Amino acid sequence: MDTKGTGRSSAWLLATWGVTRVMLLLFVFRVYAFPGPDVTSDVSVIYRGWYEVLRQGTFPLDDVTWQYPPAAALAVLSPAALPFLSYAHAFFVLACLADAVVLALLRYAGRGPGRSPRGAWVWVAGVPLLGPTVYARYDVMVTAVAVAALLAGVRHPRVMGALTALGALVKVWPALLLVGAVRRRAWASAVVTAAGVALLFTVSMPGAFAFLTFQRDRGTEVESLGALVFHVGRHFGWDGAVLLNYGSIEFLGPRVDQVSTAALALTGVAFGWLLLWRLRATRLDPHVLADAALTAVLLFTVTSRVISPQYLVWLVGLAAVCLSHRASRMGPPAVLVLLASFVTVLEFPLGFSHVVLSDWYGITLLVLRNGLLVAASVTAARRLWRATVPQGAAAPFPPHAARAEETPVSS
Repeated sequence: MDTKGTGRSSAWLLATWGVTRVMLLLFVFRVYAFPGPDVTSDVSVIYRGWYEVLRQGTFPLDDVTWQYPPAAALAVLSPAALPFLSYAHAFFVLACLADAVVLALLRYAGRGPGRSPRGAWVWVAGVPLLGPTVYARYDVMVTAVAVAALLAGVRHPRVMGALTALGALVKVWPALLLVGAVRRRAWASAVVTAAGVALLFTVSMPGAFAFLTFQRDRGTEVESLGALVFHVGRHFGWDGAVLLNYGSIEFLGPRVDQVSTAALALTGVAFGWLLLWRLRATRLDPHVLADAALTAVLLFTVTSRVISPQYLVWLVGLAAVCLSHRASRMGPPAVLVLLASFVTVLEFPLGFSHVVLSDWYGITLLVLRNGLLVAASVTAARRLWRATVPQGAAAPFPPHAARAEETPVSS
């Protein structure tokens, strides 16, 4: 074993992480101003306001911008663990700590037979591509839970189930990690944990599930795939408006409801495809758990009515877990996610004014970013199907490419 080469690679990894994360902290601490709108205001104004309400033992029932499951309160209240810092500064430090936890998990996961350090490099390189928004939202904390769940999944299904349930009660999407789970213990643990935590919040804090109503009433956010219809339409007479609505910049006006409904329908189609894949798949090797999770979250991200910049943090984290396995088929989708992350920071915060105005520069950025995400979704779905479904099964994609020959794992 080349211990000298391994040590040198590890040193470069840690040095790159350190330099890039110091820069992110300098931006969120406002030592240096990052171009574009101030991305830290969500923490210093919105999160801080929720924090004051949550400390009183209730959820912000009168605030329609509270659109998160009950355990999100844990993330919003977490700066109380650092009382010697201001709320915003404590939050940024904890976000950086969550980032470090993900790196530590991926470094550990990248060692041993069949494993690769590529995953850790994907995380180290991908996070700074998104700019300071990463530390100004609690998504990096949720991603840390999701990464831990996936890495625990093969050997410790009950731990995976519990962590998945906790993550889903913080921000819903980690529930998709179970798509590729073959152990019933993972599902049982998730159900028991979710029920227990949900009951605890329901009994102890009023309004634990008020977020469901607020989410239902959301429209089409300006960065989503469906929003492109209205960005282009504004140049051809569409007379709607772009307004702050339910905590995000959304399109309001003619045909918006229909586009939002179409997005929900596409999400249903994505869910149907995942169900079909799960019924047909037989080659469920250990790495497929992560590959399926990335594919599922990609599909649900691109079909969502909202594609906020911080959503890319989820995809970078899941792509990193995939590439920690040498046998993973998610290399090309991971590259597309990294490219989409770079375009995302150009779109928000750097070019967000152009997006809101629907000028051609803003539209071009959205077409590039969303196009990369669509390409990543389709590529991931094709590769997942070909690697896990027998050749004789009817596939929704042309079976002209070779599939990986892998040993099936029984459930």
